Amino acid sequence: MGDVVLVTGAARQLGGRFVRRVQREPGVDRVVAVDAAPPRHHLGGAEFVQADIRQSTIAKVLTEYGVDTVVHMDVTGTGLGSTSRATVKETNVIGTMQLLGACQKSPRVKRLVVKSSTNVYGSASRDPAVFTETTSPKSLPSGGFAKDTVEVEGYVRGFARRRPDVAVCVLRFANILGPGAETPLTEYLSLPVLPTVFGYDPRLQFVHEDDVVEVLLRAAREPRRGTLNSGTFNIAGDGVLLLSQCARRLGTPTVPMLPPAVSWLGSALRTLGITDFSPEQLRLLTHGRVVSTVQMRETLGYETKYTTAEAFEDFVRSRGLGVLAPALVAAAVDRVAALPFLTGARGAGTGARGTAPAQSAN
Repeated sequence: MGDVVLVTGAARQLGGRFVRRVQREPGVDRVVAVDAAPPRHHLGGAEFVQADIRQSTIAKVLTEYGVDTVVHMDVTGTGLGSTSRATVKETNVIGTMQLLGACQKSPRVKRLVVKSSTNVYGSASRDPAVFTETTSPKSLPSGGFAKDTVEVEGYVRGFARRRPDVAVCVLRFANILGPGAETPLTEYLSLPVLPTVFGYDPRLQFVHEDDVVEVLLRAAREPRRGTLNSGTFNIAGDGVLLLSQCARRLGTPTVPMLPPAVSWLGSALRTLGITDFSPEQLRLLTHGRVVSTVQMRETLGYETKYTTAEAFEDFVRSRGLGVLAPALVAAAVDRVAALPFLTGARGAGTGARGTAPAQSAN
């Protein structure tokens, strides 16, 4: 671990957790927490610097504090408070460009860790059953946070070529869940009724926020014998859950809708400010996404403490979610699924890879 660690996105709950945790690492003398807005949570003994990474002033921060390890966590799909989508995109893309430019000019920076997302793979009907880190997406994301992450990773690869002396680690996290997680997907899962795409039951993966913090620490440390803390890694809990299984465990009823109706509802929910039901999230809830975590275990040397199911269970327990008892929801779903007129229709929309027939989710 470097002596001076700079962390971006410190005003967010997850960034604050990492800032407090990294201070306890042996060999860390100083932690510099950076964000455009002051955090509402405490940062322990870290030094907070209010700076917008979209501005060139971030270079002065690196120089002034003699930073040698940068953990870039300010790549996100949601804004703080009333932050607009345009501002979020600028922070993701322009902010990353400015930060990388500052790192490139700083001779002291020796390690860079970037929080990315499995959204870079997109979600499409022709996707492979499992994505590896080297799999090219069948259809590149056309907008939203997914497109931001594709652009961010492109800039990071360019930086790695220009500064081969810097160890660069990109962590592609699956959907993050936990007591403090605030994402468009957690907003969707918190709805009293879940709109779903008729005929599809996507496979989903989750990673617990505790594992997010720990794997970021692992990536920021000096490599242990037999491990390599540079490269690109998928990070997700073991196993998968079907969306129907998630609904049952939530105890929340679902309303299957045709894709145009779900898209219209998503626009309405965004307009009302209830949840950011974006087109990319609609594609995820149609086709799903599953990634391989072999490199996470064998190369990075990390085993998640929570499986996908355990991360989801902790999320449900911490939020007190669900308006109906899971047993009642399961019984009602089973009765509806047994109706003859649904038997034929159910198989019509489940031929795409990455989805599963609704009757398989028990």
